[in-house]
Amino acid sequence: MSGRLGGKVAVITGGASGMGAATVRKFVAEGARVVIADVQEEKGRALAEDIGPEAVFAFADVCREADVQGMIDAAVTEFGGLDCLFNNAGFGGVTGDIETTDMGEPYERTVGAMLTGVVAGMKHAVPHLKARGGGAIISTASVAGIKGGLGPHVYSGVKAAVVNLSRSVAMELGPFSIRVNAICPGGIATPIFAGQLAQSGGNEDYAAAVRPVLQQMQPLPRPGEPEDIANAACFLASDEASFISGHALVVDGGLTAGNWVPPGQSSTLDVMAEVFGLDDLDGLDMVVHDPRA
Repeated sequence: MSGRLGGKVAVITGGASGMGAATVRKFVAEGARVVIADVQEEKGRALAEDIGPEAVFAFADVCREADVQGMIDAAVTEFGGLDCLFNNAGFGGVTGDIETTDMGEPYERTVGAMLTGVVAGMKHAVPHLKARGGGAIISTASVAGIKGGLGPHVYSGVKAAVVNLSRSVAMELGPFSIRVNAICPGGIATPIFAGQLAQSGGNEDYAAAVRPVLQQMQPLPRPGEPEDIANAACFLASDEASFISGHALVVDGGLTAGNWVPPGQSSTLDVMAEVFGLDDLDGLDMVVHDPRA
């Protein structure tokens, strides 16, 4: 590897599996030291042990500000500072028609994990990024945040908020040489498309199950892979992206470029329901990793 992140320290939330784990490995391979922040303690510690001294695990439920502060403190304690925060933790969250939306705990966790956690991450990372003379904040949004019909309602609204939050904060932090960007993944082969089924199995099996389906979702005839998001995050964290801020980088194989409809399907999402034998998407909870599981 080229060492594009040599000497940098990063915190990656949701880093124990899926896109987060791929990004952890990519960052370390490119020379960074990484704090793996996640609620999946067993997976996170196993990943850190597999990688070696360049990675440590910190338990963090990003719905709780104290946990968010703790993961940032871990980077400073273990590695001496912070150069990059990747707010990646998330799950599909509360689903259903708008008139039946559960406004209780499922709603609170959806907003807490994917919006409040992002705000808290930025809040606690910024003083340390300023101390380094600059750095990068990256947050996982979604194509569902820039186009309707590609995710559950609340998830879509939250992801749209992450896009504009990144733009807004980029305006404030630009004078401190802190760049703030979002990544909008399309159909990436992770358990998010396996719904509740993913809670009883491992990431690899469910990723394999959805790959043949995801490759039909967009013009490019292959599924998105966690490494595609890792590559994008690595670029945005590197000095190569030193003049890029306030941007939402779409990584979706062309899904949002136009009104793509796979041959023989009525919509791009029918294929996801089909692979699990469902009549429609209401049966998919779209969970990456539910902290309550």
